[in-house]
Amino acid sequence: MKSISPLALTIALLTSPVLAAEPTAGAILETYADIALAGYEDALATARALDAATDALIAAPSEATLAAARTAWVAARPSYQQTEAFRFGNAIVDAWEGRVNAWPLDEGLIDYVDASYGGESDENGLYTANVIANPALTIDGAAVDASAITPAFLEDILQEAGGIEANVATGYHAIEFLLWGQDLNGTGPGAGNRPFTDYATEANAARRAQYLDAATDLLVTDLEEMVANWQQGGAARAALGESGLATILTGMGSLSYGELAGERMKLGLLLHDPEEEHDCFSDNTYNSHLHDAIGVQNVYLGRYARVDGSIVEGASLSDLIAVRDAALDAEIRTLLADTVARMQVMAARGETVEKYDQMIAEGNDEGNAVVQAAIDGLIAQTRGIERAVALLELGESVAIEGSDSLSNPDAVFQ
Repeated sequence: MKSISPLALTIALLTSPVLAAEPTAGAILETYADIALAGYEDALATARALDAATDALIAAPSEATLAAARTAWVAARPSYQQTEAFRFGNAIVDAWEGRVNAWPLDEGLIDYVDASYGGESDENGLYTANVIANPALTIDGAAVDASAITPAFLEDILQEAGGIEANVATGYHAIEFLLWGQDLNGTGPGAGNRPFTDYATEANAARRAQYLDAATDLLVTDLEEMVANWQQGGAARAALGESGLATILTGMGSLSYGELAGERMKLGLLLHDPEEEHDCFSDNTYNSHLHDAIGVQNVYLGRYARVDGSIVEGASLSDLIAVRDAALDAEIRTLLADTVARMQVMAARGETVEKYDQMIAEGNDEGNAVVQAAIDGLIAQTRGIERAVALLELGESVAIEGSDSLSNPDAVFQ
């Protein structure tokens, strides 16, 4: 028998392919929780910057301070939107989310609206309650003292008052309305155009400032709560257990399909309705959609780029699937990247050609096609996520949210 020299054996060992070790579920969930923590920390930091900018607006209302507050609001959206991938599977996040990002809202609850808004609603008795102009309200037949607009009043009394979801009194979109006002342009160019004098000389300027101050303070407090939930020993991190991988895939699939592709995008495209856009007052919708898609990609890859440029990364779902089926992992990576690329095309169009509400307008074939391409990407990546569920044999433990807009469009028009 021919012997093998030690040198030859060493070379053979060094050049032989080494199979990657399969990451444990615990390691994957640790990365997932670390990314959640970093994402909510970034959302908190940008919300604090928004709070400071609105404080400056309130202290010295001007075109410049209003513009700076609007810029801070737009800057606060990307990091928060990327955290939406933690919805749908984490009960703590789902119970909390409506306080910070609920939409659409009946803005007449909060402040003055144009006559075209209408004066009443069969579904909502507070449709034009205008709490800023009215220090006394009646909710469910009971008199309510609204003389002091505080964070507690907004959260405990006004938010979803009367059990109606459209009575959104807190969070990013209430603040957005207070900074931009109504977008009365339909599918034409232009966002809301609230004047800075609404915080200076308008009759209810002081109460409007009080509302804006309370809403931004509350947003910071709510994000502080969620940051604590994802710290080591925090409730959301502690709740991740044996079902954790199903939690990741449920969030990825539900945000991709039912929420983003369906309720936030296809519904508006079917109806050609400019009111069916997520950031409707500011015309920032395309950016929010883009960062939702990036958030889904983050949790699959186990990698998040923070606002300061640092990277949080570790063992990932992608690593696990690559060991079990490298071709499927490559397919899912490609699908996620393709969706992000399609969203980037839509965002570039939003910055240079037309805003999202114009893209979904009836008769705008080119704009409609750009939005539909992004929807198609989201649907395709959902199919890849479903194949990952099958590979990992998670079966019924993953429930991906659906949408009539995608599966039963006729129901939308009934």
